[in-house]
Amino acid sequence: MVYENIVKARFLSRPNRFIAEIDVDGERKICHVKNTGRCRELLVPNAEIFVQQFPVGKRKTEFDLISVIKNGRLINMDSQVPNKAVGEFLPRIFEGNIKSEVTYGSSRFDFCIDNGERRSFLEVKGVTLERDGVAYFPDAPTERGRKHLNELSEAAKAGLGAYVFFLVQMSDIRHFEPNRETDKQFAEALENAVKCGVRVMVFDSVVTENSICVGKEVDLKL
Repeated sequence: MVYENIVKARFLSRPNRFIAEIDVDGERKICHVKNTGRCRELLVPNAEIFVQQFPVGKRKTEFDLISVIKNGRLINMDSQVPNKAVGEFLPRIFEGNIKSEVTYGSSRFDFCIDNGERRSFLEVKGVTLERDGVAYFPDAPTERGRKHLNELSEAAKAGLGAYVFFLVQMSDIRHFEPNRETDKQFAEALENAVKCGVRVMVFDSVVTENSICVGKEVDLKL
């Protein structure tokens, strides 16, 4: 996944979850935040960020916030990019027909893989929360995330393939854990999903100022 027209900027404030005030070459600008999560540990005053610039007048905002530097680590925080990056990666590890946005039960999963003998459903979760080299998900309670895990568990029990793919949107991560302190129910749902036969895949990312792709596999600790 490659971005065009990336500009270096500085984060100033976040009036609401959709909008940030940023400094671009000494000018205060309004920027769209492509992540509705809290991201409190990332979006701190004067943080160095990278934004995508669009032609003036084409949109309500001229910029999209793409990534941020935290303690020297470049973190992509675009919540729309994990599906795109994982979609580019899946043909490398799965054979068969891969479709996006497929419904099973009462959930719509990001991908369905059909190899002619078995259907598998795969849900992608982007991870931006990091502490001391460990990645965590979620950064806020997620009822939707728990619902996806429960539906995947039912799919696995029905004999279908079931996967949850956590894409850590940064590199050099020691391991990944569910964020039990923030959402104990999600952590328990993930543990139950594993017991039901859901496969958990965790990969980090190769992140640059203007690109992101799936990197290497990361250890999971439940």
